[in-house]
Amino acid sequence: MVTRLTESLALPLRERNELLLKAGYAPPYRPAPGHLGFAVPPKLRAGDVLLNLITTITSFATAADVTVSELRLEAFLPADAPTAAVLQAAALRDHAKLGP
Repeated sequence: MVTRLTESLALPLRERNELLLKAGYAPPYRPAPGHLGFAVPPKLRAGDVLLNLITTITSFATAADVTVSELRLEAFLPADAPTAAVLQAAALRDHAKLGP
C-alpha cells in the first residue's frame, strides 16, 4: 500500500525511493563492483564467438483489445561492433540462401 501511495505522488523516482528508504520500506542500494546500471546485457556464445546483446521490450499499454494489451515484443540488438558484424554476416548468409 505504501509503495502504491508513493507511485501516485508527483515526485521524481529518485525522491520517491528516498521516501521509501526513510520510511524503512526499501533496503539501501549499494551497487557491486562492475555494476552496469539498470541493464544486464545478455552474453551468448555461438561456437567460438561471444555475442554481446542488449534487449528491449515493447508493450501496447493503451490498446483497447485485451489480446493486444497483453502483447510484448522483445528485440535483441548488438551491444558492440563485433557482435553487429557477426549478426549482419549471418543475416546476409540467410538472405543468400533464400535466393532472389
